[in-house]
Amino acid sequence: MADTIPEIIKDKISPKALETLAKVKHFVETECIPADTIFHAQISADPAKRWATYPKIMEELKTKAKAQGLWNLFLPSYYKESAGYTNLEYALMAEQMGRTFTGPETFNCAAPDTGNMEVFARYGNEEQKKQYLGPLMNGEIRSAFCMTERFVASSDARNIQLQITVDEKTDEYILNGRKWYASGAGDPRCKVWLVMGRVVDGEGKAASENPYLQQSVVIVPAHHPGSKVIRAMGVYGYDDAPHGHCEIDFTNCRIPRKNMVLGEGRGFEIIQGRLGPGRIHHCMRTLGAAEEGLRWMIWRVHDPSRRAFGKLLRDHETIVFNIAKSRMEIDGARLLVLAAAHLMDKEGPKAALSDIAKAKVVCPNVCLDVLDRAIQSFGAEGISQDTPLAYMWAGNRTLRLADGPDEVHTFQLGKTELKRYAKIKQEFDVTFEKIKPFKHHL
Repeated sequence: MADTIPEIIKDKISPKALETLAKVKHFVETECIPADTIFHAQISADPAKRWATYPKIMEELKTKAKAQGLWNLFLPSYYKESAGYTNLEYALMAEQMGRTFTGPETFNCAAPDTGNMEVFARYGNEEQKKQYLGPLMNGEIRSAFCMTERFVASSDARNIQLQITVDEKTDEYILNGRKWYASGAGDPRCKVWLVMGRVVDGEGKAASENPYLQQSVVIVPAHHPGSKVIRAMGVYGYDDAPHGHCEIDFTNCRIPRKNMVLGEGRGFEIIQGRLGPGRIHHCMRTLGAAEEGLRWMIWRVHDPSRRAFGKLLRDHETIVFNIAKSRMEIDGARLLVLAAAHLMDKEGPKAALSDIAKAKVVCPNVCLDVLDRAIQSFGAEGISQDTPLAYMWAGNRTLRLADGPDEVHTFQLGKTELKRYAKIKQEFDVTFEKIKPFKHHL
């Protein structure tokens, strides 16, 4: 494993983490990758069963992984529930998991559960932890996060419209609104939804005029009265059954007020704490998918039966350059993510926001480019069901939208750079003063 870890960070990885990383890599290669085909074959074609059952291969994988101690590896070491790894160490493990469809859930490290478990661990009270965090960490149930809405630009969370009103007589919240692309809500094992909305009075007015103090996160048991899963949304033609990315309607859905997470108006605080580590996980999984795509491409271009214009594919200059480009892009992107993870370990998610944003934009794009080159090298087979490449591309394409679209992160990065103007101007003024006698030469 040591040769896959950038030299610059080797001294920051503990012996325990190195050992676990080697085990994760071995498990992915010997158990998860072979199980991917079995998993999809076990999904029922019967519409009545497609969303009601889950492939049994997954429980078999989870049992094996748990027995080897490869379980809940994602929670950073500053949580009491943590397995003891830093964000940096887990990032390397997440890359291995991203090479395979079954990998993340096998180790109980799959989204959206990882983010939701971190919400419960960081912001939940003891009752909420007992009811939901324990079963989630045991892999007994799954969860969904309901934030995105169809009819607003919900990449700006200030636009979230789902309304949460208070019934003082019954001490309940009443939810009205609609969410979509709630990942995992189709899973028959999904038992809890975390729902983001605005607590408002009877006239629809929020308690605070500050738009960043208007959103809240509440716990809704899955399929609670007043809630209804309308449909599973497609992702580039895939329905992702039985996991699903669902549209959910809330009409006078009543929940106890004790189901509020952290407090009213704390939604922005919660999602920022949730999304920072989650973005790192996503980024490293995309690089794992990219590595797997490059592996398929290298295998393909050495196939002796594949000759074009009298030469093996590997002997064509375009192929060689595309492989080299993929290698450089993956390695560069990996350093971005690991730098962000290390900064999170040292100073926390807030201090690493810019570094996380860079990785969040770069990594999915690198992954898509690498997979696209791999697909191209396979020709028609690359877009077929006979390789995992098309499905991997579709799944990773969503990450340019999930957890904030590219444009949001890029714009924020640009604004951060522009704030350096005063310092840069001061430096330039000093420089120009020194070279003023020579300006006529410029």
